[in-house]
This record gives sequence, C-alpha cells and structure tokens, in this order.
Amino acid sequence: MPSPDVVLITKANCHLCSAARDAVDRVTKSLGIGWREQPVDDDAELRERFAEEIPVLLVDGVQRDFWKIDETRLERTLRRALGQQA
Repeated sequence: MPSPDVVLITKANCHLCSAARDAVDRVTKSLGIGWREQPVDDDAELRERFAEEIPVLLVDGVQRDFWKIDETRLERTLRRALGQQA
C-alpha cells in the first residue's frame, strides 16, 4: 500500500508553522513515512485558497487540520491511510 501524501502548507514568518512542522515531523517519523512542505509565499492560488488558515495540513489532498496540528488525530488518519489499526 502506498504511503499517504502528507503536505503542510506554510508561509514565511509564521510561528504556528514552526510548531506544525515539528508536529507533522514527529508523527510521520514515528510511522516511517515522509511529508513535504508547500509554502504559499510564491503561490497566489494557494495563498488565496487558504488565506488565514495557514498552516494547513493536507493528507491525500484532503484538508485535515489548520493552525494547530492535532498529533493524535494525524496519527489516526495516517494509520487508517496505511491500512493499520488506528
């Protein structure tokens, strides 16, 4: 089963983004999967779409969290995507 696509949408000078990076990194590392960061700074479409919700967490293209990442919920979501017991 392929790994879920985990994307954290961020912007420059965002204190919530730093905390979100740490949370996403902890959870994905514990499950042995990767993730990527997508800054909105040079992407007008993303900036308009997510505006004041940043940071935003997408899993397989579905928005799962914004502002503060709930690590328990993220782990449960990723385990389900991996076909593991949540």
